[in-house]
Amino acid sequence: MGLFDFLVNQGKKLFGADDSDPAAKIKQEIEAANPGVKNLDVKFKDGQVQLSGDAITPEAMEKAVLMAGNIQGVGSVTADQLKAPAQTGKVEYYTIKSGDTLSSIAKQFLGNASAYNQIFEANREVIRDPDKIFVGQKIRIPLG
Repeated sequence: MGLFDFLVNQGKKLFGADDSDPAAKIKQEIEAANPGVKNLDVKFKDGQVQLSGDAITPEAMEKAVLMAGNIQGVGSVTADQLKAPAQTGKVEYYTIKSGDTLSSIAKQFLGNASAYNQIFEANREVIRDPDKIFVGQKIRIPLG
């Protein structure tokens, strides 16, 4: 899947000043949402996360990458060692901007604002509440 860049100063605040093992916190965050990755291993150094393991679907791999990257303090995620079946549908990635709502994103990408629930469902592990998205958050938009 390669390298994904994220906004290092944006995202979910997961780390504290006394965190001795941020990789373990990232792993715990991903596993708690259970996107479908087995044998997950997380390495973290200087703002870069490296994921490895076995994703049961391409969507599970994408969600794990997005969950790791949408954590404050993470600037990039590599997933070359995260194995998954080939993606068969078309997916775009979108970074939330000021003023965005899931409805406005649905209108832009899917042509219908009321299709926001499709985007929410495709990102359920990444977006916990459709009314609580944040600037800089990266999400996946399934297009078919």
